[in-house]
Order: sequence, then C-alpha cells, then structure tokens
Amino acid sequence: MHSPHLLFVFLVELPVLDNEMYHAVKPGLSAYKDKPEEGGNTIRALLKVAKKTVPEDEWKQTPVVLKATAGLRLLPKEKANALLDEVREVFDESPFFVPNNSVSIMNGTNEGVLAWVTVNFLTGHLYAKTRKTVGILDLGGGSTQITFLPKSKVNVQLNSTDTLLNPSLCTHRKQFSLPQPVTLPTSTCSTTLYNSILTGLDWKVFTSSCLPKKFREDWTFGGITYKVSGIPDGYAGYKLCYYEVMRVVKGIVHQPFEVKGSSIFYAFSYYFDRAVESGLIDGSRGGMVEVRDFKKRAKEVCNKMTKYRPISPFLCMDMTYITCLLKEGFGFKDNTMLQLAKKVNNVETSWALGATFDHFNNLNIH
Repeated sequence: MHSPHLLFVFLVELPVLDNEMYHAVKPGLSAYKDKPEEGGNTIRALLKVAKKTVPEDEWKQTPVVLKATAGLRLLPKEKANALLDEVREVFDESPFFVPNNSVSIMNGTNEGVLAWVTVNFLTGHLYAKTRKTVGILDLGGGSTQITFLPKSKVNVQLNSTDTLLNPSLCTHRKQFSLPQPVTLPTSTCSTTLYNSILTGLDWKVFTSSCLPKKFREDWTFGGITYKVSGIPDGYAGYKLCYYEVMRVVKGIVHQPFEVKGSSIFYAFSYYFDRAVESGLIDGSRGGMVEVRDFKKRAKEVCNKMTKYRPISPFLCMDMTYITCLLKEGFGFKDNTMLQLAKKVNNVETSWALGATFDHFNNLNIH
C-alpha cells in the first residue's frame, strides 16, 4: 500500500510536481482478508505519515483516496468489500477530506494507463509537442500491464469490445485528457504466473522444476492455499522451467508492433525488484538492460538454485516468467533495451502519481 502526498502547482496545460512523500508498507491490504480491522489499522498508520507531511491547516482540503489493485480483485467479493468498508470507516474518522467514491477497486486497464501517465509525466514526454512517448511495463503480484501510445493501425482501431489477448486477458482503449487528448491501449493480463498456473488446477498440490528440489511450502494466493514444492526425484533448471512457463504464456498475448520498433519501454515493480535480487542491476541506481540479460541471469539463477534460495526460492520461477513474458508473450527481441527504474527524477514510478493527476484533472481544476 502506498501513501503518496503530492503537491501540484497548476499551470495552463500541465501541473508541476512540487514535492512527493512516498511511503509503502507490507503486506498489502489483501493480506488482511480475514481480519479487516487489522487492515484498517495499516491505513491508520499511513494516515499518520500523511498528518506529518501535510500542514495541519490543509488537512480539511487534502483528499484521501484508496485504489485497490489485483490483490483485492482476486479476493472473494464479500472479503474484498469487508476490507473496503473498513477503509471507509477509517477515512471518515480522519481529519482529511473524503471525496465521493474515495475507496474503490481499480481495474487493470486504469492501472496500466495511470502508470504510463506517471512515467511520461516524469520524463517530460507529456510536455513535448511531438507524439513521442515511452511505453511502460508493470508487473505486480496479481497482474501485469504493457501500455504504449499506438502507432500501428491494428492497435489504433481496437474498440472496447476487441481483445488482444485471450478472454481472461483483456485489452481496452482508454481516453485520457491531456493538453491534447490521447487514446492509449493497455494490455492488461489478469494474473501473473503463479495464479495462471495454480488457478487452472483442480487440485491444490503444485510441483515444479522451477523450484528447488527439496523445497516444500504452503503458499496462499487469491484466498486459496496450495502445497507448493520442487520435484524431489525429478529435474530442476532453466530449460524445464521455461517449458512450464511457456505453456502458460505463449500464444495468449497479441504482440504489438510497438515492441519491435524503436519505442522505449520503462519497466518497474517486479521487473526492477527481481533484477535487483538476482544481481542484474544495482538497486540504488537501476539501469538499462537488454531482454537477453534477463534470459542469461534466469539461466544462472535456475541452474544454481541453492545459491539463490536464501534470497527467494521463487526467484528462478520469477526470472523465467519475466523472460518468457517479454519474449514469447509480448514479442520483445533479445537486443531490446529496457530501462529498469524504481524512480524517475527521484519520484516513484508507480501508478499513484498518475492517479493523483487524474483525480485533480476530473475536478476540473485549472
């Protein structure tokens, strides 16, 4: 969960970000599906941070908004609603301004678009008079998005009922008001590898060559607990792991023209975190990598699982999934350059800033 405090100075066309206070806590709200009151306490803790950041005489006019993402989208409806109701109560008892519909579950399409707005705002592309922008790749615990400004006629002509993906992985166009309105198609996948594989099973036992042979663990996702393990008497390693992942990824995603061209893509969230954990990039600086670098490091991690297990027993699976998603899913070439970044100009590259931009834009403040 994130508690960004964003102070805007509005100009004729676009706002200027004056400063940001970004604070994240773990686990996310969905972890409290059976204890919504405890989930409410984490929101209270975030609001304490907000109180220290926002001057007291501005509390009553500072809006508080919660937009839940895939974690709550994957929960049973009654459990998700219980958490949202708890957040509403916490908001109502706070000294901040609570706008209408301040607590909601955001769909994956908006998540991708708002992250695109954040990155292009921070890189200055929204100010440019040309249509040159950067694409974004976002990967979280429950969903993954690719968002870009379309160039090919196939992508531009999509309407809200068309799909670039299979029925469970939908793509939509979305209109976003900027100085000049632009329409962004965002490919929004409903789940990451774990959920894609596990929810397709009729049983709750999952073995994989992507995991260390002696690994055993109960693992909960989307409100369901699975028994997850390696294959004790079988094989483990990159080649078999890639084959497992490819059965989930290959052929389900339309490969847009933009990924084969000169478009620049920023990748963050799990792309960044796993690259840091595997030693591919430095966590304090980020960096530019080629798609083939993910592949090379995935091979090393998978073929030396005991070395990387203390970091995460799922690292081989994650790195292989990222490699396969980029290559077989989206169609990136081995030599495609990706900018891995947690921050741009010292501001977080999440959807939060874009959501704030959108919130104030909808208030028609100019």
